[in-house]
Amino acid sequence: MSEKALRLGTRRSTLAMAQSGQVAETVREVTGRPVELVEITTYGDVSREALARIGGTGVFVTALRDALLKGEVDFAVHSLKDLPTAQPEELVLAAVPVREDPRDVIVARDALKFTDLPRGARIGTGAPRRMAQLNAYARAHGLDIETVPIRGNVDTRIGYVRDGELDAVVLAAAGLNRIGRVDEVTDFLSVDTILPAPGQGALAIECAADNADLIAALGALDDPYTRAAVTAERSLLAALEAGCSAPVGALADLLVDGQFVKEMRLRGVVGTTDGTRMVQLSTTGPVPQTHDQAWALGRDLATEMLAQGAAGLMGERAH
Repeated sequence: MSEKALRLGTRRSTLAMAQSGQVAETVREVTGRPVELVEITTYGDVSREALARIGGTGVFVTALRDALLKGEVDFAVHSLKDLPTAQPEELVLAAVPVREDPRDVIVARDALKFTDLPRGARIGTGAPRRMAQLNAYARAHGLDIETVPIRGNVDTRIGYVRDGELDAVVLAAAGLNRIGRVDEVTDFLSVDTILPAPGQGALAIECAADNADLIAALGALDDPYTRAAVTAERSLLAALEAGCSAPVGALADLLVDGQFVKEMRLRGVVGTTDGTRMVQLSTTGPVPQTHDQAWALGRDLATEMLAQGAAGLMGERAH
């Protein structure tokens, strides 16, 4: 491969630039080639509408993929939870690196934890998934909260708390870790309380399917356990026919016995945003060794969830 710089397509946000910069550094080390960041504005970056209203699916991804297909960039870095579950034939996920912390976190006033928030506390989040699970947890534990829909970058969201408009906001731990602001977290929410979005905390490195040399080089960044986990989670999302903004949470994690990875557990949840109705199930099986095995794990759990009425809890399903 020549020494010509590889062009990495990235969104312009602080978080996207940080995580793309980290990937670029690793790709430089692996390939010995310079990597330049190409900033691309996506529809999701300029629209101020709620994600649920504009569809959510692909709004942060389409412009990056268009740049790949036109040959304007050589590869792109996405937050994997933003990727639609259908993969274009012309593009390939060359690598899914080791996952960051998948949990959601609270940034609250007065350094409060979620369970210590005052009655009637206003909690900001743009995700129906978070609203559903926060409200369900509050209902089950006698807490009185109000979930408030918000949009915006990390600074905007935390600013609502600093300015006193909200008592707390919910963010992804991975994003705050990547931009060096995890010290602002006041509470890490256990995945037993809130299941993350499918793929949360993971990155997807995508390039053209016909670029065999680049696919091979980027493959050095791939983590097979992370890839198997997020494939199962995304399969569940796809089988539910739900988009990125649907109130669906999923997490596949490894069950470890001493030094040995024994099994993979996949948990899924769907709920109404007010938290009154939830379908939450899990399944455990051998660690998937192939894409098809991981996909089957998610599909089978989704089938069970649909049998328990999950479809009726998601509002309008994505097709």
